[in-house]
Amino acid sequence: MAYEFTLPDLGEGLAEGEITRWLVREGQEIAEDDPLVEIQTDKATVEIPSPAAGVVSRIVVAEGEVVPVGTMLVVIGEDAAPAAGAVTPVSDTPRPKAAASGTAPGAARAAATPLVRRIAHELGVDLATIAGTGPGGRVTETDVRAAAAEGSTGGEGRRESLRGVRRVIAEHMTRAHREVPSVTWVEECDFSAVEMGRLVATVVKACALSLQEVPELNARLDGDEIVYLDRYDIGVAVQTEQGLVVPVVRGCDTASVEEIGAEIERLADSARAGTLRPGELRDSTFTVTSAGRLGGLLTTPIVNYPEVAILSVGRIAPRAVVRDGEVVSRRVGTIAVTFDHRVIDGARAGEFGLAVVARIEAGG
Repeated sequence: MAYEFTLPDLGEGLAEGEITRWLVREGQEIAEDDPLVEIQTDKATVEIPSPAAGVVSRIVVAEGEVVPVGTMLVVIGEDAAPAAGAVTPVSDTPRPKAAASGTAPGAARAAATPLVRRIAHELGVDLATIAGTGPGGRVTETDVRAAAAEGSTGGEGRRESLRGVRRVIAEHMTRAHREVPSVTWVEECDFSAVEMGRLVATVVKACALSLQEVPELNARLDGDEIVYLDRYDIGVAVQTEQGLVVPVVRGCDTASVEEIGAEIERLADSARAGTLRPGELRDSTFTVTSAGRLGGLLTTPIVNYPEVAILSVGRIAPRAVVRDGEVVSRRVGTIAVTFDHRVIDGARAGEFGLAVVARIEAGG
């Protein structure tokens, strides 16, 4: 009796997922609820447990492939039609019809192991174009690498597939750049009154309070309507080995700087460990980003769609400034606000930015 496991509906209106890593191999005996596969969506990486016990008889979708909800991923148990009464997920997605070996993607999958399919995907090789030299015409890793070498004549550099978090970032940023007519406002800010260990938390708190005064930046554009949000859930950009993620700090208007700082630290640790829950990455109303010393003098961040504004902090360093007619040294950096000009006028963005600067210079 076989169990055909399909990509489940992971919620949040997600229609597809990328197979980032199989946690089992063909022929392996697994128990129900054992770790089965990691799926990357545009929200997070989710580890899915096995819905059934048995031997993994066939892995259908290779690592690196993006497939819609309802696609069969793996067969657990005997690789045959389920017996009467077996619990098998029902998919509305039509499966490809069988075809002669080497003539269709489905047939190509049947003629290669998941490892070989993953290597072919990474090297940009179409398995359907390769005559396999393995048993029964199976395509081997050697076949794939030979085809890649033959097809790369005249090419340059090392090629790497756009996948995982990097693929999601690319899609998200492309959409934001395409759909949002953005403008960036920049001003200097004296950070001398801020403890550097509480920098991001102080900036997040200053933003939350300033958003209450300039609500256009805490909004959404929904068709022909501007939706003004009455919650202040601020995303904080965190760099990880897999790419940039933006976990969300909830209720920043009522939380103290200390509470915000502790939550940012917790979320950042989870982000770097890859253990963030999907709910910790969604529904932010505004975003703050700071690259520290790597940030350069200033940055022009891209709006985190579907938000309408984002604030970045440039590099903070001692600089000569004039105070009360005298040249003195102060810890100075830049504040940049990128905003959606369809929703926010330049004057209002400036009001918001100056309100943030004033709060920071007052120590938060």
